[in-house]
Amino acid sequence: MSKFQRVVYPFSAITGQEKMKKGLVLNAINPRLGGILVRGEKGTAKSTAVRALAALLPEIEVVMGCPFNCDPKNITRLCDRCQARLAAGEKLETTSRQVQVIDLPVSATEDRVVGSLDFEHAIKHGMRRFEPGILAQANRGIIYMDEVNLLDDHIVDVLLDAAAMGLNVVERESVSYVHPAEFILVGTMNPEEGDLRPQLIDRFGLCVEVEGVRDPGERVEIAKRREAFDADPMGFITQWAAEEQAVRDRITAARQLLPKVTITPGLLDLIAKLSMEAFVAGHRADIIMEVAARTIAAWHGREEAMEQDVYEAADLVLFHRVRQAPPPPPEQPEPPEEEQEEPESPEQENEEENQEEEPQEQPEPEQAPPPPEQADSDMEEQEEEDRDEQEQNEQEQNTPPPAAPQEIVFAVGQPFQVKRITHERDRILRKGSGRRSHTKTASKAGRYVRSTMQRKNDDLAFDATLRAAAPYQVHRRREQVAIAIETGDIREKVREKRIGNFLLFVVDASGSMGAQQRMVETKGAILSLLLDAYQKRDRIGMVAFKGNTAEVILPPTNSVEMAHKLLEELPTGGKTPLSAGLAKAYEVAKTQLLKDPNISPLLIIISDGKGNVSIGSDKPLKEALRAAEIIREEERIKTLVIDVEKKGFLTFGLARELAHGLEAEYYKIDDLKADTLVQAVRQSSE
Repeated sequence: MSKFQRVVYPFSAITGQEKMKKGLVLNAINPRLGGILVRGEKGTAKSTAVRALAALLPEIEVVMGCPFNCDPKNITRLCDRCQARLAAGEKLETTSRQVQVIDLPVSATEDRVVGSLDFEHAIKHGMRRFEPGILAQANRGIIYMDEVNLLDDHIVDVLLDAAAMGLNVVERESVSYVHPAEFILVGTMNPEEGDLRPQLIDRFGLCVEVEGVRDPGERVEIAKRREAFDADPMGFITQWAAEEQAVRDRITAARQLLPKVTITPGLLDLIAKLSMEAFVAGHRADIIMEVAARTIAAWHGREEAMEQDVYEAADLVLFHRVRQAPPPPPEQPEPPEEEQEEPESPEQENEEENQEEEPQEQPEPEQAPPPPEQADSDMEEQEEEDRDEQEQNEQEQNTPPPAAPQEIVFAVGQPFQVKRITHERDRILRKGSGRRSHTKTASKAGRYVRSTMQRKNDDLAFDATLRAAAPYQVHRRREQVAIAIETGDIREKVREKRIGNFLLFVVDASGSMGAQQRMVETKGAILSLLLDAYQKRDRIGMVAFKGNTAEVILPPTNSVEMAHKLLEELPTGGKTPLSAGLAKAYEVAKTQLLKDPNISPLLIIISDGKGNVSIGSDKPLKEALRAAEIIREEERIKTLVIDVEKKGFLTFGLARELAHGLEAEYYKIDDLKADTLVQAVRQSSE
């Protein structure tokens, strides 16, 4: 039979991506750096560089037949099997081979990654034996995770733990096992498809951002080299053999020099200063920057790290860890007592007294008094808000019925990075896919968390089944097997996975939302959540209420592009039919529950709560609270209220009252800028 071998593009022939190549080489010299995360566009030689690095590295000597690729020269890092062979007086035969690149698919399970109980051996011989997984196969090699941001978080956690310790510690399925797992961890991702949790990103030692080469001359050179490689791969490799050998020799020399490299206390102070200036969390950045600086010095053939090595290391270590400086504390408005002690005009005092005496309902004066020229900023904002809303209402009242109210289309505010949003775990078995909420699943995909006696999907839990059968082996007949298993012993696996959710935005598009550019901020908030929904594979919908009715402007869909377009075109104007908006949102959510009982809809209500139009004969506020009570009684529907009413001298708190009626999470729109709004959505949808 012919043996085929993949022909790999030479590492030294890759053009343009120097920072990525440097990060890969540093990890090849010192795997304890903790791997590298490569973020960027498609088609930028990410996977080509990883495979080229493996082909470039010197061959390694391994114990023949060892599933863990043990190094025969390092007795302290031998696996249990090799140590047992040595203890028995057996000589370990060795062989040399190329460094392996292990591709980790997105569908990889924890059993396959860390290893598990060898069930065939257990049933035949009645003894426990560890069956190695991908981490054993990748020892002294490279693990390549394409689209690492699409992997389950617990899989990424396991890989990063092993990469940091150089060991794989297995405690599962009645198996306790430890084996060496030193490997170069390379993860690639496209940020447009969603990001990793900050905790996981921080665990990667280095990070680089790659993009396509912008220089026309370099792009032409890339095309020429690739064409030459495709036309004659072996000839192209021979052409670059000298450069490849030079890099290979340099890596070998750097590995030997690395233990001798030192770093001065002054440079350690510089590392601490750079980390503090980047506002990094914790001390991992300082530790890895020191190791990276020494590795860079070894790469350049020096026995002492220099200041330029520290700055070069900082560029790779701090890129994904840098955080913005904490915002200054918000300026607090002056209390009314101080305003009254130094009034700017008698008119302002009278105006403040009149506003304090007004009842806690939405004011609808016939004519708004003109603001004083030097009024307090909070009073000006409140007057502008009330005046705008009054003008909208008066205009609608004076307009003939056939004519439509004046409407304004506001721009979409600046989006922001959102935090994780998840749903509460429950006992419902759900199907589907996505990246938001943990749920129990009836499928055979997902993380094995425990076993059950209930027989539902024939997903056999071997370990639990063996434990259940073990106490009865003395009394059972065993014919050519080590363990006799009966029907009552069988256990099935309970699995968890991530799925997407249904987010329904209930948006107040009335005239009051136009005051003080509220709608700009509201659209920015919705856009941010839409981008997060795209990354988490959620279904989304949108209900808008204004004038006298509410309408579904976006039926449930996965198209974030369509939602973005409709959001940009959403007009603002008219009265506030809050109860109609709640009723329409409840109708949409119930319809989705009938179609798919497994979903858990989240209603995100964005309004100031100042309803002034009723569907029936009740007052607007009372009718809205009754609608809220109906929504609250449906336990499968979660709610979140975002109050867009600005902080000022006079506020009504109607949105807070609505949230109380819904038993929903309540947040002010100002919290949006501190990212707490999205955290609230996450907690509500948990």
